[in-house]
Amino acid sequence: MQLPPLSLYVHMPWCVRKCPYCDFNSHAAPELIPQQQYIDALIEDLTIDAAAAQGRALVSVFFGGGTPSLFTPDQVGRLLEAARAQVPFAPDAEITLEANPGTIEHGRFSGYREAGVNRVSLGAQTFDAAHLQTLGRIHSSGDIARAVDEVVRAGIDNFNLDLMYGLPAQSQQQALADLDAALALQPAHISHYQLTLEPGTVFYHRPPPLPDSDAIWQMQLDCQERLGARGYEHYEVSAYARAGRRSRHNLNYWQFGDYIGIGAGAHGKLTWLASAERLEIIRTARIKQPREFLRRAAAERVSDRFAVGLADLPFEYMLNVLRLTDDFAEADYQVRTGLRFATLTNAIGEAQRKGLLQKTGAGRWRVTSLGQRFLNDLQELFLPAGEAGEERRA
Repeated sequence: MQLPPLSLYVHMPWCVRKCPYCDFNSHAAPELIPQQQYIDALIEDLTIDAAAAQGRALVSVFFGGGTPSLFTPDQVGRLLEAARAQVPFAPDAEITLEANPGTIEHGRFSGYREAGVNRVSLGAQTFDAAHLQTLGRIHSSGDIARAVDEVVRAGIDNFNLDLMYGLPAQSQQQALADLDAALALQPAHISHYQLTLEPGTVFYHRPPPLPDSDAIWQMQLDCQERLGARGYEHYEVSAYARAGRRSRHNLNYWQFGDYIGIGAGAHGKLTWLASAERLEIIRTARIKQPREFLRRAAAERVSDRFAVGLADLPFEYMLNVLRLTDDFAEADYQVRTGLRFATLTNAIGEAQRKGLLQKTGAGRWRVTSLGQRFLNDLQELFLPAGEAGEERRA
């Protein structure tokens, strides 16, 4: 038995304003964000799960949100310094900060770089002025270019651009034009994903006119072809990277690695060696509301902590690994879950019969192109017995 790699996720819950499509735990920022108080709380919060490192060094840190770039470089650096005092960092740890192009001050990324940030993820979403307005974004296409210039001038060449397609009333030509504008900025990584109407969002309750499913599928295919031609490797459902620039933090999620989650609404996954022959996988969650999170003592900020049942582990593992375009190994399943691969035999066979999975070698499998298109159907095959029908009716 061995423990998987370990990451740290830090949730910064405030945004300038809430976008109508966003279902993340984000909140409109107060006039003055309590930055020092919140960083103090994050440092305390880390102490709850720091022991879960069990001798492992962090391979990555990810500041997500919300809009982490609303926090000053000094405060980001203070958290990283305090985190290093509690959990060791790998010498080449990837440290990512999400940023909104509309919140970037001149010279700020130099401060983040000095604080330890070595990767930036910019929420571009679209370069079209009308679509930016529809999506409720606070930045312009010019702001995106300026933010990229700030990042590169700070010496951070490893940056991601988030880009959406299937936007309200978006045409095929507009989707490709967005991608061309993103490629012109030469990002190391592009997250290219479809707009979906999530429950609890403004768009869900007042749906905008979206392109039909066939048009959206064609957008995806055309954009994938263009990304491939420009040297971006498609390695996950919505992730494309230049050679050596895959997101190590997100890969750790998709490969069923461990992560400590701190901050309002943060989730974590932690593996413990229950015995020489058994792993125990714990899911954690923090209180979602920032005010309540700050009001509580550190030990009271955990809103949920539970062990994942053995019957649920196959689905939890496959829900993640099936997002990857690479092969996955039977041996990895056994190492990460502590279960024999035989527990998947029936579901694997059904997926293979439906053309959603193919065997690529001894003990190795890959999602087919059909499986990629119907990923939800493929993942559903691995639900515990009796739950698949309930999922279909939901």
